[in-house]
Amino acid sequence: MFQSLINWRLRTPFYYGWLVLGISALATFAASGLTQVVLGGVQVYITDESGWDDGSLAFAASLGTWLSGMIAPLIGRLADRYGPRWLMPLGLVVAGIAFFVIAGSNSVWQFYGGYVIGRAVSNPVLVGLVPRTAAVNFFRQRRNMALALVSTFRPLAGAINIQIISLIAANQGWRAAYRYLGFLSLILILPVMLFVRRRPEDIGLLPDGASPAGASVGSARPQTMAPEFSWTAKEALRTRAFWLLLTITALGTLASSATGFSLVPFLVQDAGLSTAAAAGVLSLGTFLAVANLFWGYLADQITPRRSLMIMMVGAGGMMAFLLTVDSVGDALIFAVIWGIFSGGLGSLENMVLAGYFGRGSYGAILGVFSPLQMIALGLGPSLASVVRALAGDFYYLYFAMGVAYFVSAVLMYFAKPPPRPIRESAEAALPGG
Repeated sequence: MFQSLINWRLRTPFYYGWLVLGISALATFAASGLTQVVLGGVQVYITDESGWDDGSLAFAASLGTWLSGMIAPLIGRLADRYGPRWLMPLGLVVAGIAFFVIAGSNSVWQFYGGYVIGRAVSNPVLVGLVPRTAAVNFFRQRRNMALALVSTFRPLAGAINIQIISLIAANQGWRAAYRYLGFLSLILILPVMLFVRRRPEDIGLLPDGASPAGASVGSARPQTMAPEFSWTAKEALRTRAFWLLLTITALGTLASSATGFSLVPFLVQDAGLSTAAAAGVLSLGTFLAVANLFWGYLADQITPRRSLMIMMVGAGGMMAFLLTVDSVGDALIFAVIWGIFSGGLGSLENMVLAGYFGRGSYGAILGVFSPLQMIALGLGPSLASVVRALAGDFYYLYFAMGVAYFVSAVLMYFAKPPPRPIRESAEAALPGG
């Protein structure tokens, strides 16, 4: 009886994997209130009311992100074993409590307690690693598009949350906005437990909607699928491609996080825009990560590797343009083009990783992949603050980040698919071994 309740699933007229991604999107929306880009977009409201300095908030973002990288390897292994159904509710509980602590904080240390712990847990569980592992498990032929879709969840939710928090902050205060996000996090626990599953095989399906009998869901045409070769985490770590991908992702993540976190202060203090206009520009640039769907389509046409090289070159070029921005019009042009290019990093890097190493140990591989990526993500806000304090502006920062994008494009050229590992057992010779 208990096992039948555990294995129950809602019968849908479409492939169940899309429902899993839809519920994941809602969880990501709630958790995006703890992301760096949202804190960067609303930090002015917090500092104006509390009197805390920008550097304190930047370090909170960095510390929370670094801690998330430290626990990511553990979360990756748990994601492979238990899946999002049991991990996401835990993440929502932690995020909900964190939002309430942030809303009630009367000192910067109380803010740190809520933000750092909430950020550390929610980032891998609700925003990055676990939802992406679910996408890789439920999709194969449409994996690039599924990963592209998952990669839009955080930036779209972040862009919306910046505007919602700003609106509520202007009328009820920023603390009220964080309380609302706390309630939303706790409400979402039930639908996650009811509808989200670990893998399609757990509910009698195969990736992309093929049934074990070979009939594709929603189609009378038979669909067959050869087993997918999957690397172990240890095998992946022995390849040059893994370490090149890790370096590429770290450089691109550092450039994107430093730019995103510093953009509003730069536009207000150096380009002369109002706070509302600058927040709107950041929201637009973040929202345009919806272009990940384009990157998913392009990856199917010319491979994720080539797409990632194009993305890095485009983002690097826009850093040079940012150095000339001095009006709302220029800022909007930057937001549109930079948003389209830089927003593709998260999806494309995961497409390359899944394409190279398969789904069997994807959570564990991504977990090992995450610490340096999170170090880079957390370093961005602190680096921006230090450069501003030492140089008096962000121009040196943006020049260096442009170079980081271009170097990443060159490294991606050399990060070619590795040959399959040689295994001793006869079983390993099979495609799915």
